Amino acid sequence: MTALANEGADFDRLASIAGRLEAEYRRVSDEAWVESPFAWIRSQASRRRGKIGEQIVERWCLAAGLQVRSSPDSDCDLLVVGHRAEVKFSTRWENDQYVFQQLRDQNYEFAICLGVSPFEASLWAVPKEVLQAQPE
Repeated sequence: MTALANEGADFDRLASIAGRLEAEYRRVSDEAWVESPFAWIRSQASRRRGKIGEQIVERWCLAAGLQVRSSPDSDCDLLVVGHRAEVKFSTRWENDQYVFQQLRDQNYEFAICLGVSPFEASLWAVPKEVLQAQPE
């Protein structure tokens, strides 16, 4: 088995192919986001996107006059008006849906789910009992 070094014809060929693919993917997925105030978030790593979502929710709550504090433990993200809240963030996926991942069974009362599209945003506060309910 041969490893490709950072130079040479094989590496150059792979880099060229990757560059063309990147252009194709960007054209398809980024057109709708070109002038969006949220476009920059999509270029961030997944974990960082989650943190940015938390910060947006926290600052939105504060701007709305709600009392917000950081959680004293890792079982929730924020205390909003004294209630334990888990924050989840999603940009719109290619199928026009939001996907809120890793909703674990931790010590929170509700999840605040923030979904952003290029020029729309939706925010839901969902009680933990609803999240854990089994579909019939």
